[in-house]
Amino acid sequence: MPFSRRPDSRWQLRTRSLALGGRTIVMGILNVTPDSFSDGGLYATTEAAVDAGLRMLDEGAAIVDVGGESTRPGSYARPAAQEEAHRVLPVIEGLLRARPDAVISIDTYRASTAKQAVTAGAEIVNDVSGMLWDPGMAAACAELQCGVVLMHTRGRPEEWKSLPALPLDKVAGLVKGDLRERLEKAQLAGIQAARIVLDPGLGFGKAFDENYPLLAHLGELRSLGLPMLAGASRKGFLGRTLAALHGGRDAPAGARGNATLAATTAAVLGGADIVRVHDVRPAVEAALIADAILAAS
Repeated sequence: MPFSRRPDSRWQLRTRSLALGGRTIVMGILNVTPDSFSDGGLYATTEAAVDAGLRMLDEGAAIVDVGGESTRPGSYARPAAQEEAHRVLPVIEGLLRARPDAVISIDTYRASTAKQAVTAGAEIVNDVSGMLWDPGMAAACAELQCGVVLMHTRGRPEEWKSLPALPLDKVAGLVKGDLRERLEKAQLAGIQAARIVLDPGLGFGKAFDENYPLLAHLGELRSLGLPMLAGASRKGFLGRTLAALHGGRDAPAGARGNATLAATTAAVLGGADIVRVHDVRPAVEAALIADAILAAS
């Protein structure tokens, strides 16, 4: 069956818009945290983080997504809002001093951090909670008039291991229904549909085998009428699938690069307009091939 081409659209950001549909947008992940599951501590200083973000832009990232709090599975101490802002604001400011035209996204579920980051120059708020964890986030984004990534998650990271299993044949439908509700709430708060991109939240409250039906049926989410972002990069479900090649143990995050490319390519062919990745250059190359396949379909 031929792949379906993504419809052309424009994602309205704070001061500009991005063309979507014809070419996959690559978003680079820049974690400025000491404890992220994959790259915690690598960019813990402002200088190291800015250098890493500039490399991502040079490698073809259209967006750099800056985050100051880990959302890895499990229970752990969360930074206070002030600490999160202290981590991310100098990085956003440093990137924009070096590249004034760079598109920066702030990865946060806190309205206070979102406001400060957008004031510092971020164009997009990427909320992994789908605006569930901070009741002020929807109103803040409406006021900021920025781009928004509305992501699906179930519960909080410390709860994920105890969540009831999802029926594999119903995963995509359940995620779609939840995203519809969150989209409606965001629009009621005053966020324009043209500013919203949806994210199915791979790995966020989904057990290992529950992510594959979601990847396989991303097209179902397109019926919500909005562009879509997918972030499979180095996720735990990839490591579990590779366990047979690692002595029965989950492949560590650093050994999930090839699996990430496979999942990222599948996401593009399944309808994702934007892919969020740690390793930018390989994803840019994979997306070019996937885009060529879509163009030929």
